[in-house]
Amino acid sequence: MTIKIAFIIFIGLAGGLAVGSGFVAFLTVLGIIPRLTQLSKTMKMIIGYQWAVVFGAVVGGFVSLRDWTFHFSPYTLIPLGAAGGIFVGMMAAALTEVLNVFPILAKRIGLEEKIVLLMMAFVFGKIFGSLYQWLYFVGD
Repeated sequence: MTIKIAFIIFIGLAGGLAVGSGFVAFLTVLGIIPRLTQLSKTMKMIIGYQWAVVFGAVVGGFVSLRDWTFHFSPYTLIPLGAAGGIFVGMMAAALTEVLNVFPILAKRIGLEEKIVLLMMAFVFGKIFGSLYQWLYFVGD
């Protein structure tokens, strides 16, 4: 029984280290946080961004290991959902900015002059797709 518990602890720690290392490598190698602060013109707050990512990862890992149930009103969940959506959107935007996804895609499909329209199509597609999912599948 002790060997089984030790093995489970080892597997859990190894998995956590692998995922955490991948996340840190993703943020570090691609320079997501410095680029995000550059785009938002908040370079003075880069330490705050870094601590926010660390704190968010630690708290998120801790909360995901618990089986807590929170009973919030829908009006309380609106700002939380908006904050989560803004975070994911800004991370995705920073990633595409770093990797130059939009210029490469626009060049490949022949829309180099209309890159703003291409980006707006992605934005509105994401918004309408998310609304459709939440209103159709989650609203029941």
